Amino acid sequence: MKARLRANLTWLALMVLGFVVIDSCEFTGLINTFIENMLVTIGINVILATGLNLIIGFSGQFSLGHAGFMAIGAYATGIITQTMATPAGFFISMVVGMLIAIVAALIVGIPTLRLRGDYLAIATMGAAEIIRLLINNLKITNGAAGLFNIPALASWATVYVLMCLTTIVTVNFIHSRSGRAIMAVREDEIAAEAMGINTTRWKLAAFVFGAATAAIGGSLHAAYIQTIAPSDFNIMASIAILIVVVLGGVGSMTGTFVAAVGLGALDTILQNFGTLRMIIYSLALILIMIFKPSGLLGTWELSFRRLNRHHLKEVTNHE
Repeated sequence: MKARLRANLTWLALMVLGFVVIDSCEFTGLINTFIENMLVTIGINVILATGLNLIIGFSGQFSLGHAGFMAIGAYATGIITQTMATPAGFFISMVVGMLIAIVAALIVGIPTLRLRGDYLAIATMGAAEIIRLLINNLKITNGAAGLFNIPALASWATVYVLMCLTTIVTVNFIHSRSGRAIMAVREDEIAAEAMGINTTRWKLAAFVFGAATAAIGGSLHAAYIQTIAPSDFNIMASIAILIVVVLGGVGSMTGTFVAAVGLGALDTILQNFGTLRMIIYSLALILIMIFKPSGLLGTWELSFRRLNRHHLKEVTNHE
């Protein structure tokens, strides 16, 4: 317990330092609007990908429905903040979006999480498409035209703080007793069930948790971009998040951060290449997956406890 608290405080200190560095760069003009947009995109992608990595990497469930839950969060914020254009209204809309996403995840997850592999992927993809089509045909969401002039209630600072909070909560969930139960289900579902673990319950818990984080990402997207449409949350949006998870390493939260930052920077650098951008981007992904099929970091995680032990071991050996 003390070790976990110490790790949390260390990471929190690093996150505060990161905030101070970015804020200083923003103040001195080293970070312009273009770079700020990149940082916001990276932050939102980290929130989305950590939630999906929990589902795919730690519970072993292959989901392609993340964009649907993101859409719920985005539209909850878009609709509510048009009548409550205040920071309080934004956070209320985020909570509402999370609650709706949780309910939707329960409705989708209870029947579908009995499936495995490709069957589960197809089922979750279908569920996300149902959500998108519902949004596309409702009056309150303005149909296919989407929502415009959403109040700009999210800044890079809002995204950064929520990225840090969701990451800390997700990582602590993984290292908790519940997280260990989820990983036991991933390793061997039959053995886990024989040990008395309710496998369906824990798979559903991971799925619901991931859906809630996706709704947070959607809320931030709507409040920062200020324009959303149903076409923003199609299957390609789910695949884009999946690419971040797979590229970083399925089962590695550190890898998710590295991949989100790397892909975000690469996408920004390639903006000047026009139509060649997607070809170069895709080629880079193909080359990485050929030479590093397990992802950039595999299942490796950055651990200060491990680094401290390694340092102490080296000191002892020198003595």
